[in-house]
Amino acid sequence: MFVELLGEHFVHTALLAGAVVAVISGAIGIFVVARGASFAVHAISELGFTGAAGALVLGFDAVVGMIVGSLAVGLVLGLLSLRGRERDSSIGAVLSFGLGVGVLFLFLYQGYATEATNLLFGSIVGVSDAQLRNLTIVALIVAVGLIALYRPLLFSSVDPDVAAARGVPLRALSVAIFLLLALTTAEAIQVVGVLLVLTLVITPAAAAQRLTVRPGLAIVLSIAIALVATEGGILLSLAQPWPTSFFISSISFAAYLLARIVEAARDRRRSQPVEPRRRRTASTEAPTSEASAAASTAINE
Repeated sequence: MFVELLGEHFVHTALLAGAVVAVISGAIGIFVVARGASFAVHAISELGFTGAAGALVLGFDAVVGMIVGSLAVGLVLGLLSLRGRERDSSIGAVLSFGLGVGVLFLFLYQGYATEATNLLFGSIVGVSDAQLRNLTIVALIVAVGLIALYRPLLFSSVDPDVAAARGVPLRALSVAIFLLLALTTAEAIQVVGVLLVLTLVITPAAAAQRLTVRPGLAIVLSIAIALVATEGGILLSLAQPWPTSFFISSISFAAYLLARIVEAARDRRRSQPVEPRRRRTASTEAPTSEASAAASTAINE
């Protein structure tokens, strides 16, 4: 049964769509985690659902409404350019209002909101060729944006105070990263749904940052973890008829736990005393020094 399903076209489409979303989610996740904006991902995904519900009320496609809603929230959060608790409280206020509006939209909608509710849990095996094309286009836009803004984004994410002192446009970069995040979130929702979007955007990046402090390597590791989680989750769902998002989130979380274990082991090694090693080094260097002195004496004689 599993081998037969691997030959189906919808499985190939799902694997390609999952790979596209995983690459972009893993890449942008590093900047989001570095900026401490994980809560913003949750807000954008939840209010993207509000946009989908609003689109259904107006007679438009739910996915289009989700993208518009995500971009609108991303723009607002980017313009706020807040930090720390002030940013979290502002996001919470916007999130609560947006969810209330979403409930109203669902109440006003007279038809079956199946398309909107499917976005809550994702449906990667139901991605069509047209959706795959749209996902690829959006992914290319996000990739170009990240490449073009890589250095200033990294600088402002790691040390915003120094970046501001050197004239880096923090507000403009904040708007840019949140708009790119909104597009990425709108993509990821179609794979794992609104409720588990953090699985692809945040968890792989959080795991990668515990394995290395080098930004470039962290991005590569984050993408790799997101890819393994997505593709592995899709394949496991073919073998076991459980929700794909469950497998994806489980693999992603397992990678995060493994990263924490590796980090803890590395920290223990670094905290070990180094005096015995120095003594051994001194004892091994002594004969070498004596040999050099003897050789020098022999030459002089």
